[in-house]
Amino acid sequence: MPELSQDAERAGALPFGVAEVTGPSMVPTLRHGDRLLVHYGARIRPGCVIVLRHPFQQDLLVVKRAAERRGDGWWVLGDNRYAGGDSTDYGVVPDELVLGRVRLRYRPRTPDQRSPLAVVGWALSAARPVLSVRSASRRLRAR
Repeated sequence: MPELSQDAERAGALPFGVAEVTGPSMVPTLRHGDRLLVHYGARIRPGCVIVLRHPFQQDLLVVKRAAERRGDGWWVLGDNRYAGGDSTDYGVVPDELVLGRVRLRYRPRTPDQRSPLAVVGWALSAARPVLSVRSASRRLRAR
């Protein structure tokens, strides 16, 4: 199940890139259509939302939460436990498949947000940092 659109970009030698979320596996943290600012090569800790190559289909990029470090890789889980497509399906993700850490999510304005009040509400909530959940390792491991 794709998690990021195939037009995820990495601008030359810059350590940052933009990606677009497709699919429901990270709801409520990320929703379909959200844009992400990805910090390539950033340090990954348990609880971080990360972008990685799918272990069985490496041309497919996915976004998941790094739950815990296991050996030479990461056990990753989606925030939506009913969506699947995480380490419960494909096991530990090797370090070389982890591309970077999500720093910011941006929700584009929808066509129905036309009134000035709706535009102001959107402007105040459109861009948010994607923070690590320090207790994620313990909380997600219990699944």
